[in-house]
Amino acid sequence: MVTPPNPLRFSTAKVPLLLAATLAAACDQETSTAGGGDLATTFDTIGGGVHVTNTGTPPRWQLTPVVSIGPKSLTEQQTPDEFGSVSAVALGPGETVFVADNTNLEVRVFGFDGAHLRTFGRSGQGPGEFRSLYSLAWVGDRLVTFDPHQGRIGEFSADGEWLGQRRTAGGMTGSPAFIRFFPVGEDEAFRFARDPELGVRWVGFDSGGETGDSVSFLTGPEDLPGLIEPIFCTWENGMIGLYAHTAGAKWVQHPGSGGVMYSAYGYFYRVAVTQGEGDTLRVIERTLPTEPVTDEEWDAGSAEFDEAMERSPGGSCTPRGYSRPERKSFINEIFVAPDGKLWVEVIRTAGNRWEFFDPEGRLLGSVPAVPFKERTVPVFRGDHLATVRQDDMDLDHVDVWRLERQPAGR
Repeated sequence: MVTPPNPLRFSTAKVPLLLAATLAAACDQETSTAGGGDLATTFDTIGGGVHVTNTGTPPRWQLTPVVSIGPKSLTEQQTPDEFGSVSAVALGPGETVFVADNTNLEVRVFGFDGAHLRTFGRSGQGPGEFRSLYSLAWVGDRLVTFDPHQGRIGEFSADGEWLGQRRTAGGMTGSPAFIRFFPVGEDEAFRFARDPELGVRWVGFDSGGETGDSVSFLTGPEDLPGLIEPIFCTWENGMIGLYAHTAGAKWVQHPGSGGVMYSAYGYFYRVAVTQGEGDTLRVIERTLPTEPVTDEEWDAGSAEFDEAMERSPGGSCTPRGYSRPERKSFINEIFVAPDGKLWVEVIRTAGNRWEFFDPEGRLLGSVPAVPFKERTVPVFRGDHLATVRQDDMDLDHVDVWRLERQPAGR
């Protein structure tokens, strides 16, 4: 298998050339300001690509709660808002919310007022039935569902009418946060795929079928600052364990419209937009002050390993401990919304924030990040987004938010 070039490694190798191009081509530099504050965005054309640098404080926005769908308490007779396990959510037309319940293998539909509208789907292998329900998305004029166990993409109308199916490779298992749909346009999405010849990739499709776009999984860089090597342990009874530290820098990526890839190494606030065999189209950068990894964060990050050692002492582990980085990472996750905005979850000691950028890389605003359930992802549609939340009783809830500019003076 041929590994595609790494965009960040490619950019790092060209740093002297890029700096020289910036100095020699000052006429190709453009700076814009917005919001009346100190926020500034600079565009440099470097070797055919665009380097976008954002400095200053972005406008403050807020996520206003629209509706929370979920049980207030457990009841003897299950109600539609008592979910088994929510794996995915989609926002559809007419202020509708489609919820994938991977335990009950059905789709439940609600309005923005929280009212249950309908339920469709059931366990099985026939039309409109599921063996697994990892993901769903509204694409064009239909709802598509992803059943990786039996290798099927199902298509439904807004009313739950079965429209047909598309076949994919079956038998896949893993996290629904990864084996899922990636909506990148009103009628454009990518699906996770694993090919014996091509490896992991994302395949583009729309309401009419496959678009022909295919984006390969990019391998992460090695030996960069911020990496924390996971600890691998074995025990004499045959038990094994792999324990990653949560403070380590992450390699994140997300396909975009037209077959481009957004990728970032979280230790740096820099997102590369690449196409084809690693051609860098745009680099979006943001300047923020660094912050140290606090003792509380460091201890929490190794908790899983520490608990395993307490339960089962005597394991043989390599390495024997974690190496603490000089500072914390900037980026926890990135998402590309159907309207083209890039959303970046920024790691901050005072609380993570989401910063969002227009398709050209201008920083538009910042909101406090809302927590979402592990193995799920937030879903974006217009000025709304939806998240899955798990309460203290491990019950799932779906929260819908509206993105609004924060009133002046707050």
